[in-house]
Amino acid sequence: MAVQARVVWDPRLLAYDFGRGHPMAPVRLDLTWRLLEELGVLSGPDAPDVEVVPAEVADDDVLATVHDRDYVAAVRAASDDPSGRADPAYGLGTDDDPAFAGMHDASARIVGGTVDVARAVGEGRAQHGVNFAGGMHHAMPGRASGFCVYNDVAAGVRALLDAGAQRVAYVDVDVHHGDGVERVFWDDPRVLTISLHESGRMLFPGTGFPDDLGGPAAEGTAVNVALPPGTGDAGWLRALHAVVPPLVRAFQPDVLVTQHGCDSHALDPLAHLAVSLDAQRIAQELLHELAHEVADGRWVATGGGGYEVVDVVPRSWAHLVALAAHRPVDPTTAVPRAWLDHVARSLDRTGPQRMTDGSTPWWRSWEVGYDPDDPLDRAVFATRKAVFPLHGLDPWFD
Repeated sequence: MAVQARVVWDPRLLAYDFGRGHPMAPVRLDLTWRLLEELGVLSGPDAPDVEVVPAEVADDDVLATVHDRDYVAAVRAASDDPSGRADPAYGLGTDDDPAFAGMHDASARIVGGTVDVARAVGEGRAQHGVNFAGGMHHAMPGRASGFCVYNDVAAGVRALLDAGAQRVAYVDVDVHHGDGVERVFWDDPRVLTISLHESGRMLFPGTGFPDDLGGPAAEGTAVNVALPPGTGDAGWLRALHAVVPPLVRAFQPDVLVTQHGCDSHALDPLAHLAVSLDAQRIAQELLHELAHEVADGRWVATGGGGYEVVDVVPRSWAHLVALAAHRPVDPTTAVPRAWLDHVARSLDRTGPQRMTDGSTPWWRSWEVGYDPDDPLDRAVFATRKAVFPLHGLDPWFD
């Protein structure tokens, strides 16, 4: 019998550490787990259908399902000798991806966690699977990129296909374009990739535009919504609802895979959107419901970017895990005092007081009309116009 949710947690995941001062601080994962524990989401008599599992290091054969073997060898070499064998030709030893001792195992452990929950969902052992330490969506087949060494999300999608899935839909709401996952499945008609991100004209990695549609064998299976800087709750949710549900319903996937980078938040230091925690939670709810609607509940979710490590990341991903466990946390819930005390002691910071930003997001549905003078509407319509007809949908009305 399938468990409701299979959740990855392993203190060894904190070894994915690029060093002091790097934005990808492992404390964000520790704080997320501590918050989940203090909220009681995954423990107690009311959570019998949730299992927490450790993350094992993915072997080279698993990594080779999405990465070149010479690249894996380069990561191993840099891991053994960070100062002498990190090869920038492979994206290693750069400011974004500095080499560190143990980098191979730390990165492959993230892959192992996501592949584990993907296999459990694909084989019917779990309804939902979550690895909030995952979401390394920038890693390319042959190089590291954007704080990402190995692409656990792509490996998870590949594992689902290998487990028998005929179609997998991947939705990425990180503020940065999900370029690595898109690249791996660029010409694979079995995988629909949808990325909702700040425009590459303003933000790394500089890609992900509406006319990027996929390879010749899979035209229309790469979908990109390039949002203008400053987009807030109303525009972000309007774009999400206008693009994602119609395409996922038309694609009819066997499994839904989602990446929940929370760096779209207004407080995130590395981007320029203005989304609230409350809107992020609405997006999580939408994608969870969509998995039940179109994929018989088969849902694999990961974390991703997110660099406001106290006020945003732990709360956003605690909501994600709670939804997957079918034990949602009321946004008005007070953040537990024990967690706040830990933040004060360890980071000398004052944490957020409630599981909400206090926002009540509102958005206009696409059906009420398109405003050609609105930059957000122009961005959304550019995607719908490019992609919807390839799925038998009308860009004006569906």
